[in-house]
Amino acid sequence: MQGSGVRVIMKRNKTFLPNLGTTMVVAIAALIVAQVLVPDVWAASRYRTLYRFKGGTDGNTPEAGLIFDRAGNLYGTTQLGGANNCDGAGCGTIFRLSPNRNGTWTENVLHSFSFQGAWDPQYAGLIFDASENLYGATPKGGSYGGGTVFELTNGTWNETILHSFSSSGNDGYGPSGRPIFDHAGNLYGTTYQGGIYSGGTVFQLTPNRDGSWTENILYSFHQYGNDGWYPVAGLILDAAGNLYGTTQFAGTSGTGTVFQLSPNGDGSWTESVLHTFNGQDGSQPWAGLIFDSAGNLYGTTQLGGAYGYGTVFRLSLNVDGSWQESVLHSFQRSTKDGCVPYGLLIFDKAGNLFGATAGCGAYGYGTVFELKASATDWEEAVLHSFRDLPGAYPVSALVFDARGRLYGTTSGDNKTTFGSVFAITP
Repeated sequence: MQGSGVRVIMKRNKTFLPNLGTTMVVAIAALIVAQVLVPDVWAASRYRTLYRFKGGTDGNTPEAGLIFDRAGNLYGTTQLGGANNCDGAGCGTIFRLSPNRNGTWTENVLHSFSFQGAWDPQYAGLIFDASENLYGATPKGGSYGGGTVFELTNGTWNETILHSFSSSGNDGYGPSGRPIFDHAGNLYGTTYQGGIYSGGTVFQLTPNRDGSWTENILYSFHQYGNDGWYPVAGLILDAAGNLYGTTQFAGTSGTGTVFQLSPNGDGSWTESVLHTFNGQDGSQPWAGLIFDSAGNLYGTTQLGGAYGYGTVFRLSLNVDGSWQESVLHSFQRSTKDGCVPYGLLIFDKAGNLFGATAGCGAYGYGTVFELKASATDWEEAVLHSFRDLPGAYPVSALVFDARGRLYGTTSGDNKTTFGSVFAITP
């Protein structure tokens, strides 16, 4: 059921311009973050560059978020670079950053993608299973060229393609969101194209006894339809097994949706559009969603809002089953604010929201921001404005360590900078 209203919450005494234009993985992630121990050697600045990519075999253009293992190492992907060539550029990498006692970090490339397998991981990011095997998705490569879901075995880091997507038939293609596990060990994800109606899909991969995986298409979106189109972000699960996600386009206004998929007793799934964006309340959500402890959904839109440069929003469940959207912050194109947020949000222990914007800020290269809740509104603080060197354009999600430090990536401009891994002490 679509939300019936929009309520805008912003800083008090400000004049606004009209708009122009709980799963297995969650439990594992919580365990990993709780056990992270990193060296307590930090400079006076709250911002540190942990590693700067050189653009060659070490990787180029990290656009996905990071994850910690139980030993405190960071893992991530680069879209380009690595030892192999795909279409005139590197096919991408999976890397690990390990902390040293003196506060430096050492990078190791665990896997270079190749044209014969999965390649170009883009924004998807990685997840662990209980054995710390790595899983991810690529929108390119595989047996049919339509992308893959892959596994890297812990220790050897050998790649196994769990499923190859195809542009033919009812299969989706182009998975670019991070996959997730349910309690039974099934994987879920989205493809931003393909399916019965060419608008993208939600899929399930079920493991078989022989080590193979079986794909089931749970839902096919209609291109230009009211149910949403182009689901580029990953999904989240609630305790009842419902899936939640965003589509970048379509809906009744053509500017994106928030949707829910609910399992039925016969194995089918029912889609409900929880909210359709109209521009004023946000437009074209790129990132996925997160829950708070009360079951409210939070996310970002890359465009729209009071100034047209993106929003942070909340969806709250009403007693009649509808969802109410509140715009917590509208980004401006100014030196004091970021603009165009792409990455997933994250809460700290106090319930404050953190995220990144790919543009604006003091130098025009993006920001890391915090939204702090008060009794009546949400106040934004820019924690860091990126410069062209050593990093620029953060488009990924952030992650906390056990001491409350934020970690993320910048993608760079692929000319003079090739991306970086950074840390911020809020």
